[in-house]
Amino acid sequence: MGKLSTLLFSAALSTAVVAGASAQEQVKIGMLQGFTGPTESLVKPMALGGELAIKEVSDSGLLLGGREVVSVRGDSTCIDAAAATAAADRLVTSDGVHGINGATCSGATTAILNNVVRANGIVMISPSATSPALSEIEDDGYFFRTAPSDARQGQIIAEILDRRGIKSAALTYTNNDYGKGLADAIQAAYEAKGGKITAVAAHEDGKADYSAEIGTLASAGGEVLIVAGYLDQGGKGIIQASLDTGAFDKFVLPDGMVGEALTDNFGDMLDGSIGTNPGTDSPGASMLAELASGKGFKGDDPYVPEAYDASALLLLAMQSAGSTDSAVYKDHILKVANAPGEKIYPGELAKALQILADGGDIDYVGGTALELIDPGESAGSFRETEIKGGKWETEMYH
Repeated sequence: MGKLSTLLFSAALSTAVVAGASAQEQVKIGMLQGFTGPTESLVKPMALGGELAIKEVSDSGLLLGGREVVSVRGDSTCIDAAAATAAADRLVTSDGVHGINGATCSGATTAILNNVVRANGIVMISPSATSPALSEIEDDGYFFRTAPSDARQGQIIAEILDRRGIKSAALTYTNNDYGKGLADAIQAAYEAKGGKITAVAAHEDGKADYSAEIGTLASAGGEVLIVAGYLDQGGKGIIQASLDTGAFDKFVLPDGMVGEALTDNFGDMLDGSIGTNPGTDSPGASMLAELASGKGFKGDDPYVPEAYDASALLLLAMQSAGSTDSAVYKDHILKVANAPGEKIYPGELAKALQILADGGDIDYVGGTALELIDPGESAGSFRETEIKGGKWETEMYH
């Protein structure tokens, strides 16, 4: 072999090695959730649900020519916007994630979106940030959510109260974007149906004593107390103070209050209380429950299906776009989430990746019967539950 031929061969070999290394570069998904804070009992199974989809895709060996996918965790804390922003910045600038599953809570999500997502051009899909304000926020096309807006949850709660013949209710909310947005939605929808909100009081998380808030609410009366809060901190404290004083013994508990940690804490003292959270009885929901069996969490726990679907959408959009560049694959999120195309359920991500690799179309249904509407959020359905014998029991779906 001549000198020129040797040089050309060496250059070609080097190019092939670099290309091979690039093809095997890990795809990183930031799992940015509130691992500490007022929703931490909800977050553990949520993160595991999101990571179940990541593992499913990685194990298939079909993403972008066989690239491994890994989860990189970050703590959004739920209520500390500065800490959430710092965690997101680390994931993007230091860890080099290609997309974010998160954040858990609306305030943290808003801070991350404004300070990190738009500045760095990174796709973020939240499984559980439900503030109506997020429907209007400027996001440059990088933000999506697999959970429905609380504007819808407010309507559902009003319908439940009306159907059950509850004519009056007091209302307390955690004093942040999520709580205020949800409280406003509940009050507007309930009053439109002729119901009476007797009093509205904000509460802060992390306090030792909620007797002042309960005193204000109790003096106004109401057949039930609606607690738009978090089950691990302020919401739990509000319920404890209500029970201790006898002010209220029946509660309406939106999504941030729905979890086994609450019933583990209070048991049958909460019997007759009503809960709402995103949920569906679709085929995908039961398929995810089966897929999660034996893996340390329940596939139908609150926001687990939404977390699984968020990871799946990120990775399927990358496959559809042929790229891990957020600026490229963000335009494929809606394409893989909605019709036309072959319906894809939990456990079928390898099938979806192959269809996309072959140039076909998919309609990702997932664990939530997902349909994304403008501006890139779930149309959503809700599960109505009631606490009976100290356990959550599903009543119906809306």
